[in-house]
Amino acid sequence: MAGHRFVYGPVASRRLGFSLGVDIIPFKTCTLDCIYCQLGSTGKKSLRRASWFPPKDILAQVKAAVDSGQRIDVITFSGSGEPTLSRDIGHLIRAIKRMTRIPVAVLTNGTLLTRKDVRRELGAADIVVPSLDAVPVALFRRVNRPHASLDNGKIVDGLARFREEFRGEIRLEVMLVKGVNDAPIHIEAIKAAAARIRPDRIELNTVVRPPAELRAGALSAAELRKIRNQLGPRTEIVTSFAKRKQAPAAGGLERAILATVGRRPQTQQDISVSLGRRRDEVLKALSSLLGRGRVRKLVRGGKTYFAKARG
Repeated sequence: MAGHRFVYGPVASRRLGFSLGVDIIPFKTCTLDCIYCQLGSTGKKSLRRASWFPPKDILAQVKAAVDSGQRIDVITFSGSGEPTLSRDIGHLIRAIKRMTRIPVAVLTNGTLLTRKDVRRELGAADIVVPSLDAVPVALFRRVNRPHASLDNGKIVDGLARFREEFRGEIRLEVMLVKGVNDAPIHIEAIKAAAARIRPDRIELNTVVRPPAELRAGALSAAELRKIRNQLGPRTEIVTSFAKRKQAPAAGGLERAILATVGRRPQTQQDISVSLGRRRDEVLKALSSLLGRGRVRKLVRGGKTYFAKARG
C-alpha cells in the first residue's frame, strides 16, 4: 500500500522509553469504545479479525526504522485500534524477532485473550500490556463501553490463562478516571482480579491526553499514590518520560510529525524529544501544518497538544 505509514516514532513513551509504534489496524477499529481514549470515539465496535494490510509492507517499514540509527528501546504494536484484531500479528511478531534483538511489546485491551489462537500468537512477544480498568459488569460497560457480546468475567479468565501460558513479561495497565472507577470498592475488585492474573507488575495510569469524553478527568498524584498502596508493592504509577538523547529523525520533519500525532496527541516537547529535533524546528513545522489545516490544537490540563486534523 504505497504511501500508507505503518510505523511511527520512535515515540517518547512514559513506560517503554523510545518506542517504535507499529500500527496494523484501520483507524478506530476496536472491540471497545473507552471514555478516555485519546483517539476519540469508536464508530463501530467489532470482534472480527482480519488481515488488514500486507505484512511485507509493514515489515519493510519496521526494518527501515530499525536500520535508521535512531534509538529504539522497544518495538510496540499499538496505534489506531486493537492490534489483536489483526490475524497477522503472530506472524509479524515472529518476523520482527528474527530481524532484530529489540524487544517486542503489544499494548492490548485484553478482550480477545479469551481466544486460544490470540494467546498463542502473542506468546512470541517479549512484553504484553493488557488493560483492566473495571471488574463489575456495570462499571466495565460505563468505562469501556464494550461490544455487546463481550463478557468481562470471561476476559479476566482469559488474562489468567494467558499468564499460565506466557513466558514473557505481563504489565497489567489500569486506567483510572476520576469519580468513575477510582472508589476503594472498585480498586479492591481490580486487586482480586490481579491476584488471579498474576502480572509481573501493575501500571496505574490516568487521563493525561485529551479523551473521547471531556468529562473523563485525571486523578491527582496523591490519589494515585493512595491507590498504589492499596494495590500493593508490585504497583507502579506511570511517570513522565525521562529525557534521553535521541538521534535526529531522518526524512521530512512534517511527515514524521504527522505520522506521530496521527496516532495520539502530542505536546511540542513530546515531539521534539521523540524525533530528536530542536524546539525551534518543531515549532516552525507545527506552525506550517496548523496554517495548512493538517493538524489541530487540543488543550488538556493546561497543556497544548497537537493532533492530526479530522477528515
